[in-house]
Amino acid sequence: MAKFTTPHGTVTTPMFMPVGTQGTVKGISPQELLEIGSQMILGNTYHLMLRPGEQLVAAHGGLPGFTAYPGPFLTDSGGFQVMSLGHMRKISEQGVVFKSHLDGSLVELTPERSIEVQQALGADVIMAFDECPPFPAEREYITRSLERTVRWLERCMTFKSREDQALFAIVQGGIHPDLRQQSLDLTLPFATPGFAIGGLAVGESKEEMYPAVEFTTARLPTDKPRYLMGVGHPEDLVAGIALGVDMFDCVYPTRTGRFGYALTDDGRLNMNSSAPRRDLRPIDEDCDCYACRHYTRAYLAHLVRAEELLAPRMLSLHNLRYLHRLVERARAAISAQTFDVWAREWGQRYFRGELPQWFAASLDASSARQTPVPTSISSRG
Repeated sequence: MAKFTTPHGTVTTPMFMPVGTQGTVKGISPQELLEIGSQMILGNTYHLMLRPGEQLVAAHGGLPGFTAYPGPFLTDSGGFQVMSLGHMRKISEQGVVFKSHLDGSLVELTPERSIEVQQALGADVIMAFDECPPFPAEREYITRSLERTVRWLERCMTFKSREDQALFAIVQGGIHPDLRQQSLDLTLPFATPGFAIGGLAVGESKEEMYPAVEFTTARLPTDKPRYLMGVGHPEDLVAGIALGVDMFDCVYPTRTGRFGYALTDDGRLNMNSSAPRRDLRPIDEDCDCYACRHYTRAYLAHLVRAEELLAPRMLSLHNLRYLHRLVERARAAISAQTFDVWAREWGQRYFRGELPQWFAASLDASSARQTPVPTSISSRG
């Protein structure tokens, strides 16, 4: 396990970060986030820059004052939108010109502008502006992109002026080990307070993704947080932790909740199916979230079928708490030096028997290193 300190509190890793793209985790109040064990919330530079604008957030004292969530925040730089809004943008060495998804107006986002916005948002951890190539992409494109990302990193570091914010660099390179190594060679000399693993979970298979995660984490510093961006399925957390990942984020738990699914150690429970409609058990008898302590599967299934607003709220709340509990259990196993046994037992139940090759290989890599996650302590920069 590891800890690092931010202006709004010390966090313990490995940890999962709920996504509050526009300054809110969909359907969940700040008080509920605290009650279920959330340590850090993710916001997005691009979306908050467009609406409501970073200056209004700054007038509230930054995201904690604006959102009433008192804990640490991390802001994505907008680099993901370079990929996801591919049909609405143009990339140059200067930066990216977007066509706003709100009104169609042209918006320029450069490394300097990204840092300017993130400084106004007041996040504890901010990300360097990068280009996240889509999958699949030509090797030549990925190479040009990762080299541009490093040049943008240098501009971000030159422009950054707030000493109370930790700027994380992002390692790119797609699923290619040699390109990952090139990105590492160019990025590590900047010695940022933490490093993110970008360019994954963008369409590649898990069989393609996890060798890239293993390759990258094995070469990142062990005394600084390692953040796998945009990844958050339960099996991803367990495999990622085995490979040394400290931080995860994903919209998966809340999006899945809105679609009527609940996360459990036995896999996803479909509340739209017939099975839970007369089931008087909670979603998860071991879970301490509000939904599991007060409601039966039958009641929640009724709310889903009736399209009541409480249903997506409670399922999202449970799903977030499930992922927080999952990393809490992983931390406990690490402390007890039983992580490998715990992870394999969890996987056997979750996958109903035989472990997928990519998952087993991740656990094997953890066993070979004899350390599932870093044990160092890193502080804000």
